[in-house]
Amino acid sequence: MRNKLVVTLTTVRGSRQYTLNQVARVLVPAFLLMAVVSFFISNALLVKTSDDLAVLEEDHQALADQYESILGTQQLYVSELNQLGSTLETLQEENLRMGEVNASLDQTLSGLESMLGLPVSETYSPQQAEVLKATAAQRLFLLHSIPNGVPLQGQSISDRYGMRVNPVTRKKSMHNGIDFAAGRGTPVYATADGIVEFSGRQSGFGRLVILQHNFGFKTYYAHLDKLDVKAGQLVAKGDLIAHSGNSGRSTGPHLHYEVRRLYSAIDPEPFLNWNIASFDDLFEKVDEVEWAALFDVICKGQFHAAANCRERGQSEELAQLARDGTASSRERVQ
Repeated sequence: MRNKLVVTLTTVRGSRQYTLNQVARVLVPAFLLMAVVSFFISNALLVKTSDDLAVLEEDHQALADQYESILGTQQLYVSELNQLGSTLETLQEENLRMGEVNASLDQTLSGLESMLGLPVSETYSPQQAEVLKATAAQRLFLLHSIPNGVPLQGQSISDRYGMRVNPVTRKKSMHNGIDFAAGRGTPVYATADGIVEFSGRQSGFGRLVILQHNFGFKTYYAHLDKLDVKAGQLVAKGDLIAHSGNSGRSTGPHLHYEVRRLYSAIDPEPFLNWNIASFDDLFEKVDEVEWAALFDVICKGQFHAAANCRERGQSEELAQLARDGTASSRERVQ
């Protein structure tokens, strides 16, 4: 019995004995020991594996966060790149549009220079544009100050300025104005800015309006039917001043129109066609007016304007160009 191991198992049914030999007696404890050791080793490995998995999960989450951050940054870069591309297209379109605007402006300024009778340039600086603007403004001022255009619309000339046989007296005499064939009640308009010097009846002229303008000019509107202005009233070019008629010494309804300067009558016909496009024509056709002296007065005003330009910090070049632009028309009449 010394070399045998007896194992007794007791249950409710009774007891049973198992006998193991010497080898089994050694193997069983060894197996049990190995099982216990394996359990602890497996448990330790399981704990380590769990820790490693936790670390890996944290690393995975960190990598996922980094990926999302990088993806967001990439999307932001793509969005900014698209925005920059759109901005570049907009700038290119704006640059193209500005080029077209500049070309159109150059063409417009060329047309304005040609209309003003100035040398045409291929390109224009801001100073040149200012000179053109000042020259155009000066000429518009003169076109509002000196009589020009017709006093009524759509009417033909029935009698011109000069010697003629008077239709009333049947004698040859000087006709100091132009007669327009116009029915009674045709609107009559001022041919320049001015002040009403006279509005009433005058022998021979019948109902008459006299307007006094700048630089010593006057205009007469005679044989009127209705007077629409009073003496002392300010009027602008194109304002309604009267209606044509047949008053005074007249053989039929018409408008008698005169242009005078310093009480001397001037042929009104050159003034009828005077405008900004034919600005210099008047100075060649009308020699009763000292145009050079008149432009000297205007030029002196421009010298003062040039001085004001310098006081406001503008360039001397602009001031000189303003003086040159004013003198161009004056040189044509000297």
